[in-house]
Amino acid sequence: MTDHKETQLIPPHGGYQDLQSYQMSEIVYDATVVFCDRFINIRSRTHDQMVQAARSGKQNIAEGSMASGTSRKFELKLVGVARASLEELLLDFKDYLRQKGLPLWAKDHPKANEVRKLCYQKNRSYTTYKTYIEASPPEVAANTMVCLIHQTNYLLDRQLRSLEKEFLNDGGFTERLYNARSRSRRKK
Repeated sequence: MTDHKETQLIPPHGGYQDLQSYQMSEIVYDATVVFCDRFINIRSRTHDQMVQAARSGKQNIAEGSMASGTSRKFELKLVGVARASLEELLLDFKDYLRQKGLPLWAKDHPKANEVRKLCYQKNRSYTTYKTYIEASPPEVAANTMVCLIHQTNYLLDRQLRSLEKEFLNDGGFTERLYNARSRSRRKK
């Protein structure tokens, strides 16, 4: 009896909506749009770049997940692009704080701890963080974004390590194609 995983050429893929990294990146995207609309001139190139970096983080996770059935290599690349986009966005928020003369919260700042603890809520979404973004001064909103991006980047780093391990253990689509074709020829 052959293993189903061995005979399955295109394994199950997608399901990005269930990934914590995707869920957090969606929150980061929604919050970035609101932050930029509140505090950065809409005609500013920075406004557009920050929104696009947040969008890129979210979209590349989804695209990588959908591509994973036929290319683990492409999935790794796209999740890496998502991680890089969010790092760019993180720098933009830190730049905002520095340029406005606002403090960057230390990791142990009471408000930073408060924001970080929200990630343990079930069914969290943008609304979980809404008051920190929509009803707070720029310092609180920008630092909240820094916390959210750090959490998302942590999840993406873990996801990248897991994808790397899977690729090294299981190979990629090209190897599955070769192995399937080889098995087919041996049976004839």
